[in-house]
Amino acid sequence: MKEPQWVGRARWCDVADIVKLVADALFHSATGAWLVPDERRRRDVLSAVTRVWTEHALLFGEAYVLDDHSATAVWFHRYGPIAPPTGYGRRLAVAYGDHIDRFLCLDEVLSTHRPTGPHNHLAFFAVPPDPQRIDRAAALLATSHASIDHADHPAYAEATSIAERDLYARHGYDAHPPFTLPDGTTAYPMWRTREGAAPSTGHPTS
Repeated sequence: MKEPQWVGRARWCDVADIVKLVADALFHSATGAWLVPDERRRRDVLSAVTRVWTEHALLFGEAYVLDDHSATAVWFHRYGPIAPPTGYGRRLAVAYGDHIDRFLCLDEVLSTHRPTGPHNHLAFFAVPPDPQRIDRAAALLATSHASIDHADHPAYAEATSIAERDLYARHGYDAHPPFTLPDGTTAYPMWRTREGAAPSTGHPTS
């Protein structure tokens, strides 16, 4: 019998572990390679950017980690305008470095396809690709949904692979027409609502 995966709400002391998990996942992705082509600098840049947004999510959202800190989910509560991180321009300029144009380009594409109405946004979902991936992902999503469902707002995520799309689908998300990220990766907008209705976006869904 499998031991249940215990999930806890992240605190400030967990930020470093969250950053490592997310940066590791991005480092090996096509998007991460496009954002920072220089492999020698990639991890440091991705870690710096991830830290800015993870810290911000703890103020304007919530994050979860497994008890062994092997996986994480980071959410923003986009119920209205979110104030930028403290020292936003300076911190991100330092984090992005010479790659700022690529990060801004990616952010613009993602923002264009994000729902415009109130929703919970799964900004980072880092679960290592090992035999326990499905169980770890299920535990993170179940705990996340138990919390965010109280607000009665939709949940939104971007899947960047067929496997990830199908994973979200198993947890009540509906896939909407895909779009292409600047690196060529296909992204699938995944929406989950209690009523099954799609959140409004700035673009048509077909």
